[in-house]
Amino acid sequence: MNNNNFTISKFFGNNSDNFFKCLQIRKKVFIEEQNVPEEIEADEHDKNSHHYLLILNDKQLPIGTARWRITDKGIKLERFAILPEYRNKGYGQIILNEVLNDVLSFEKTIYLHAQESAVAFYLKNNFIIEGSLFIEANIKHYKMVYSP
Repeated sequence: MNNNNFTISKFFGNNSDNFFKCLQIRKKVFIEEQNVPEEIEADEHDKNSHHYLLILNDKQLPIGTARWRITDKGIKLERFAILPEYRNKGYGQIILNEVLNDVLSFEKTIYLHAQESAVAFYLKNNFIIEGSLFIEANIKHYKMVYSP
């Protein structure tokens, strides 16, 4: 996707310059900001995932990322990350919309593990909580399922 303000690069797998840019964002958000262990954050699923990189056109600056993959439970959305200084400006919404547009045609269950702090965002976007609070990477999460 491309508009005057931003570009979303989409690619599969973990062997590209754009993947490295995604990892840099994930490192800043998950490892440095949230203290997620590096061995948990960068996992074997990257090579079998569809990745998204949001780039601000005016600065050619990568500011956000996400990925999705097919699992035995459906389509799992993962690794949504926006650099701190660009949060609450609609960029997370842009990436989420792009991912949903790409996966809805599969007609599978769409789900994610939302950090407790992001639950309200996903509730506004037609996700519902399924099950109880759980801990993943020492962070409180809820499983949420897309329900349009």
